[in-house]
Amino acid sequence: MTTTTTPGVTGVTASEAQPHVAGARRASRPGGRGRGGEPGGARRRKPRIVANTIAVVFCLVWVFPIYWMVNTAFKPADEVTTLTPIWLPLRPTLENFTRALTQDGFLVYLRNSAIVVVAAVLLSIVVGFLASAALSRFRFRGRRAILVAILFVQMIPSGALLIPLFLSFQTLGLLNSYIGLILAYVASVLPFSIWVMRGFFVAVPVEIEEAAKVDGAGTFRILWSVLFPLVMPGVIATSVFAFIAAWNDYLTAYVMLKDQGMYTLPVWLAGFSTNKGTDFGGLMAASVLFSIPVVVFFLIVQRRLVSGMTAGAVKG
Repeated sequence: MTTTTTPGVTGVTASEAQPHVAGARRASRPGGRGRGGEPGGARRRKPRIVANTIAVVFCLVWVFPIYWMVNTAFKPADEVTTLTPIWLPLRPTLENFTRALTQDGFLVYLRNSAIVVVAAVLLSIVVGFLASAALSRFRFRGRRAILVAILFVQMIPSGALLIPLFLSFQTLGLLNSYIGLILAYVASVLPFSIWVMRGFFVAVPVEIEEAAKVDGAGTFRILWSVLFPLVMPGVIATSVFAFIAAWNDYLTAYVMLKDQGMYTLPVWLAGFSTNKGTDFGGLMAASVLFSIPVVVFFLIVQRRLVSGMTAGAVKG
C-alpha cells in the first residue's frame, strides 16, 4: 500500500483520504449538506410553506360561511341578533330546526324539488351522453359549428336567457308545470354536460370500439358496455353539476311556476324573509337542512367517480 499526499491531508493513505475529500467537496457545493444545516433544502421548503399557507387561508375563507351558518342554526334568538359576535352557541337549541321543519309546505316543497331535480339530472345525463358521443365519434357537416355554439352558450349568463325561455314556454304551454321547469334546467346544464363528456370520449382510444365491433357488438352495445364505463367520471361530474344547479335554483322556479303548491325548496327558503323582518335562526337552520341532500348525493357518487376511472379497462 502506497502513501500519497493530498492537499490538506498528510500522512494518510489514499483510500483513507478520499472519503474526507469527497465529504469536503459535498459540503462546499452550493445547496449541499454541510455541518451548518441544509440551506438548499431550506430554500426548497420556503415556496412550499408559502403555498400551503395560502391554501390554508383560502380554505378558511371558504369554510367560514358554512361554519357561521351551522353556528347560527343552533343559537337562540337573543344570541343571533346580538351586536357582539358569538363564535359558539352559549345555549345551543334545536328550536330553529323545529320551526323550519314545521313550517307550512316544507314536505310539499321537498317533494317538488326531488321530482324536478332527479328528472333533470337523469335527462341531462342521457341527452348529454348521446350528444357527446355523436360529436366525438361521428363526422358530419356542421359538427364544429355545433361545438362552437355550445361553447358560446356557456358564456351567456343564465339570467339573460330567462325571458326568451319564459316567452317560448308560454307559447308552448309549458309554464306552471314540472315538465317546463325540468326542460329549463336541462337546457341550462346541457351545454356544460356535453362539453365535459365529449372530452372523456375523445380520450378513449378508437381501437377499443373497433375491437368490440370485431367481436360482433352493435352501436348501442358499444355505447353502454364499452364507452359508458370508460366515461363514467365525466358522467358523475356532470351529474353533480346538474344536481347542484337544479337544487339551488331559485329564479327559474319562481318565474316559471305560478302555483305556490308547485314551488321548490329554494323558493321556500325565501319565505323566512318577510316585510316584518328576517328569521335568521330559522333561515340558517333551513339552509342546513337544504344543504344535506347535496352533501349526501356527493358522498354517494364520489366513490363512483374514482372507480369509474378504471372501470371498463381492457387487458393488453
